[in-house]
Amino acid sequence: MNLFYFLLRSSWGMVAIAICTGFLSGGSSAGLIALISRAAARDPGSSLSTTVWAFIGLIIVVLITSIISQVMLIRLSQNAVLQLRMRLSRQILSSELSHLEDLGNPRLLATLTEDVQAVANGVHEMPFLFINLAIILGCMAYITWLSWLVVVMVIGLAVVAIGSCQWLLNRGTKMLALARADQDTLYGHLGSITGGIKELKLHYRRRQVFLENQLLSTVTMFRRHNVNGLTLFATTSSWGQLIFFFSLGFVIFVLPNLLSISPQTLSGFILTFTYLMLPMDNIISKLPVFSRASIALEKIESLGLSLASRAETLTLPPEQNKSWQYLKLDGVNHTYRTDEPESNFNLGPVNIKFAPQEIVFIVGGNGSGKSTLAKLITGLYIPEVGDIIFDGEPITEQNREWYRQHFSVVFSDFYLFEDLLGLEDNNLDIQAQRYLELLQLDHKVKVKHGKLSTTSLSQGQRKRLALLTAYLEDRPIYLFDEWAADQDPIFKEIFYCKLLPFLRDQGKTILVISHDDHYFHVADRMIKLDYGQVEYDKDF
Repeated sequence: MNLFYFLLRSSWGMVAIAICTGFLSGGSSAGLIALISRAAARDPGSSLSTTVWAFIGLIIVVLITSIISQVMLIRLSQNAVLQLRMRLSRQILSSELSHLEDLGNPRLLATLTEDVQAVANGVHEMPFLFINLAIILGCMAYITWLSWLVVVMVIGLAVVAIGSCQWLLNRGTKMLALARADQDTLYGHLGSITGGIKELKLHYRRRQVFLENQLLSTVTMFRRHNVNGLTLFATTSSWGQLIFFFSLGFVIFVLPNLLSISPQTLSGFILTFTYLMLPMDNIISKLPVFSRASIALEKIESLGLSLASRAETLTLPPEQNKSWQYLKLDGVNHTYRTDEPESNFNLGPVNIKFAPQEIVFIVGGNGSGKSTLAKLITGLYIPEVGDIIFDGEPITEQNREWYRQHFSVVFSDFYLFEDLLGLEDNNLDIQAQRYLELLQLDHKVKVKHGKLSTTSLSQGQRKRLALLTAYLEDRPIYLFDEWAADQDPIFKEIFYCKLLPFLRDQGKTILVISHDDHYFHVADRMIKLDYGQVEYDKDF
């Protein structure tokens, strides 16, 4: 039902048309069974030519309505999955960064990949589900026309079958839900393989403990829950087939002794029940697919509600304020919360002020809060206490998107896009090539139509490409988080002594998180953090 409501929300009109044509197809299929039954019984009251033309007409109706129903539902289901992917992606991008970090990459990746794919698999089977249901209802209507007493008996058997299968179905669904919960943990371990491959290869004992104690236990639990769930569904399928054959045997061997049934009617029952075997088997065999899709949809909806609870206000930002005068953090506080309150880390209160056209170094030991301060300054973190004031205007939900557009940032854990996305300039390739020469990458990378020819470079060179993107953005404030950490001594000298003054001479403000005390003299000011507190803020 969750999948059905999911489709209805996408387009109830298309669903209605598809269901109507599906039922018409099912009714026509039942009509074909009735026609075949009469023709096989050599009904003297029917004309051969009339029967043939009716047979051809019903085949055409079944074909056309079946195609229409399936095409409508296929288009609808694929459109619904597209909308789901885009809605979930937009919700993730519009949620607060701190909330996304709390949720964790494994959960987000599992939902974006496995859950969306499970829903896609489920909705892909929905057209065939409706067609099969329509055929079953049409055949039931034909059986009712033959004998309503038989229908009553069939419904009684169906109630017994559904009741006996419900426990198995519920248990199977619970097992698959547990398997889905295991998947979040599994994605975390798989991320450890890709992210920590070098460390695992270099340390045999670490690798074995990881494989045997962590990965193996998780995949074993995942397999056990999947096997148990699918076994229960397989048992349900076999039990349903047994009851169906029991119904068929009841019609053939018992019913003629209870009711006065003509051979024509009996053959109609037998033919109809035999025809029903395929759609019934199709529905039962797809129960695990629908169950997984329903569980995945619940996970997606749960994540969507969580993201919506911490969603930011997204508006089309106005033009940047390139003639800004000051940026001030007034009593700003931010706390990293963990499961153990005594392990929480608090940054603040922070009271600092930045002016245009200055180079500011932010220094401090590891864990002192430098990167957290950078995320607060750039508007990625929202202060729990205090205000960020930009030219006398407090930064709130209404203008935070606009405020962020004033920063070009290269974080220590930066991501490098292959395309220069969002940069629209007729001379973009020429400008990019000029900066590539400045960054000494013109012999390795070319830019054509806003696309980098390669990003398969060393980490230091990739950081230079990230710096290229920052240059091309041409924003008032630049922030570099340990940018020079992966550079060779020669280019480190170029960065601090040439590139930073070059940006300042263009009127930019540059904030640099750095441990390179050899180049502290380049700064106009220095801010030192110590365990979340500003130890000093002084000019050079």
